[in-house]
Amino acid sequence: MRLKVITSNPGKVREYERELSQFGIEMEHLRHPYDEVQTSDLEEVVNKGMDAIISEGIRDFIVDDSGLFVDALKGFPGVWSAYAQKTIGNPGILKLMDGVEDRGAEFRCCIGCDIAGKRIVVTGVCRGVITDSERGTDGFGFDPICSPDGERTFAEIPMDEKNAVSHRGNAVRLLIEALKDEGLI
Repeated sequence: MRLKVITSNPGKVREYERELSQFGIEMEHLRHPYDEVQTSDLEEVVNKGMDAIISEGIRDFIVDDSGLFVDALKGFPGVWSAYAQKTIGNPGILKLMDGVEDRGAEFRCCIGCDIAGKRIVVTGVCRGVITDSERGTDGFGFDPICSPDGERTFAEIPMDEKNAVSHRGNAVRLLIEALKDEGLI
């Protein structure tokens, strides 16, 4: 079985491949732009994106939307995380958090999968904290400023460990369970 991973981020493709290849699912990276609805709900963004992609005749794909939801910033950047990363980046988030005691945050990843004519949508979550500075060289996006355990950032954790606790790893495990429940793997 082959699934297209529709994203501009090759890091996501590698993360999916690590988890799904053990079930005989091959990943194909497909850069295919589609309009993302502007809403504060990840699941709505994913469902509307899936509708747009399916309307173009594309099938058997995975699309996701992820966000960093910072408690002290009332959930910002949330669904606007990609935009925040492009505009203010990690230094901007750290500046917004300067002097803030409540460093709690969570990553959320909503995955939409169109497979064999079925639609599956799942959301994985990983709680953690925003660090005081950027640390680590692995990962991407907000990984250098987010820590799932309060000690190491996602950018300091090897990929296998990261996948065991990350929002995307949790969402992929939920996807695998849903695929099993549907008898697709």
